[in-house]
Amino acid sequence: MRYGIAVIGVLLFSAQVGLLAQQLETGAVSYVTAQHVYVKFASTKGIAVGDTLFLKKGSVLTPALVVTNKSSISCVCTPLAGVSVQPKDAISAKQTADTGLVPPAKPEPQKPPAPVPAAKLEPENRKPAPASVTPKQRIRARVSAASYSNISDRGQTTRMRYAFVFNGEHLNDSKFSTNAYVTFRHTLGEWSAVQDNLNNALKVYGLSATYHFNETTSLSAGRGINPKITNLGAVDGLQFETGFGHFYTGVLAGARPNLFDYSFDANLLQAGAYVGFGSKAHERHHQSTLGVVEQRNKLAVDRRFVYFQHSDELLENLNLFGSMEMDLYQLVNSEASMQPSLTNLFASLRYRFSRNWNLSLSYDNRKNIIYYESYKTYLDQLIDQETRQGLRLGMNMRPAKWLSCGLTGSWRFQKSKANDAKNLNSYLNFNRIPLLKASATLTANYLQSGYLNGTTFGLRLMKDVFKGKLNLELSYRRVDYTFPFYGYSTNQNIVGGSLTWSIFKKLGFYVFVENTFDSQGNDYLLVNTKLMQRF
Repeated sequence: MRYGIAVIGVLLFSAQVGLLAQQLETGAVSYVTAQHVYVKFASTKGIAVGDTLFLKKGSVLTPALVVTNKSSISCVCTPLAGVSVQPKDAISAKQTADTGLVPPAKPEPQKPPAPVPAAKLEPENRKPAPASVTPKQRIRARVSAASYSNISDRGQTTRMRYAFVFNGEHLNDSKFSTNAYVTFRHTLGEWSAVQDNLNNALKVYGLSATYHFNETTSLSAGRGINPKITNLGAVDGLQFETGFGHFYTGVLAGARPNLFDYSFDANLLQAGAYVGFGSKAHERHHQSTLGVVEQRNKLAVDRRFVYFQHSDELLENLNLFGSMEMDLYQLVNSEASMQPSLTNLFASLRYRFSRNWNLSLSYDNRKNIIYYESYKTYLDQLIDQETRQGLRLGMNMRPAKWLSCGLTGSWRFQKSKANDAKNLNSYLNFNRIPLLKASATLTANYLQSGYLNGTTFGLRLMKDVFKGKLNLELSYRRVDYTFPFYGYSTNQNIVGGSLTWSIFKKLGFYVFVENTFDSQGNDYLLVNTKLMQRF
């Protein structure tokens, strides 16, 4: 699998609604990379580094992202486990309103001419729900063309990538919605690889149509990921869901994508059902989903498992997210076993002491993730692979409006100690630098594992050159790594820069250049370009 670099996309839309003593600042996902999700807002005032952002699906809010950095109108986030977002997805941030109101459990009226009991205010302010809501069409789409060139003494390779993303909600104000996410990629001069297997180049990540019977009942056909059971991945087939009050239930039937090229594979049949309980939009958030899925391979049972996912605001500033999978079927020595076995577990807890300080704790023993398409560098891939599993403790602070910092430590441990790993990662972000009128981020990373030991230090400088139309970014990283098993060590100096140009309101161009100077003489140059048109 090849890796590269992908960065910030372009402006989408944002909106704002109020919920009792809280406000929901609503934005949209503008760009998704292998490690980060970029979200655009009308304003990020009231959003702090470390805050949790919520994925908005109808009236349901699901914890999805954690803010790691921000500017005046955008946030850089990392996704929570089991959560999948796509460009254009609606994202909400809960903020504390400056109205003097207390938490929703004890609402206080605003200052009226004469004292009025709170109990009398609620019926007067409540508006009757309309008997029916006419669906409104909303279409968001983009097409892009990108190149990824790797130049070194050993030769040059250039990969091309074309992408089409379409999300049409309630087409022609009807009950039908569609979405598509399709990419095509190939290496210049290697067209024979495409001819040998088209599916190695063509990737359909999403292609489905949905009929909405009402606001809580829908039927989808095609390829799509169910947000209630995201760990299942894409489903090629039918998905039905209905809700009643705080409860919802759904069923799915179809097939899994091919494990090697992500194409349709009728041999990998699967079916399942799930039930759940969740809060309404105006209530304290909580959502639980329990599902059972059976997967087959050429009609033989391949896997049968239970999936559980839960997210909750335990207290006003305490958020919990957890997911687990328990297998109910195993084939041992050609004999079927129904002994339950815990195969995947993830849990995270985050406490927000204030707008400027939060602490998080997580545990992850999920199996390794398969990337069908990724543009992470080899270095980023190693760090991600060695640090994803295990215990993780993180802290984010914002001591001043112009300064934010964070520290994360992780520890992967096993009884045999054969695959232990320790990692310490930190960042220091200066939002506004006098005279330069730019922002800068310092990073440091230390990694120790059975496979490699090393440190990485980095500096990134970002500047708006011309009124949001032209943005410049410069970066430098120093890498020192030792591979004890091979008796091999290396150090690298990595210098890079990127330019983002908003040519028109919906047309943008991006170029990225990075040169790696390696102590072993393995120097190479990366040149990435991207042209994107939104509709």
